[in-house]
Amino acid sequence: MTTIPYIDMLTVMIVFGIGLYTLLITRNLIKVVIALQILVKAGMIALVLAGRINGQVMTGQSIALTVIVADTIVAVIALALAVQVKKHHGTVDLDKLRNLKG
Repeated sequence: MTTIPYIDMLTVMIVFGIGLYTLLITRNLIKVVIALQILVKAGMIALVLAGRINGQVMTGQSIALTVIVADTIVAVIALALAVQVKKHHGTVDLDKLRNLKG
């Protein structure tokens, strides 16, 4: 039973690493939103793991459920903004959007 938290911690680190790597290398606005979603998923796994280690699984799961709801709202708004940026400026490339004035 002692090896299970180590496997879960390794899973959290791998998922967080994938999200961070994707966030650092991508220049597409939609891919940035997806990378942020991956980072949040790693945080949710960590919350459930922390609750399980402390013997309060239900608390960790309820906090993770709250994060899911809030994160879904943020993702929908971010993707809607990305669509509007694409319509208005014709691109979702962050390097090209950084040079815009006004």
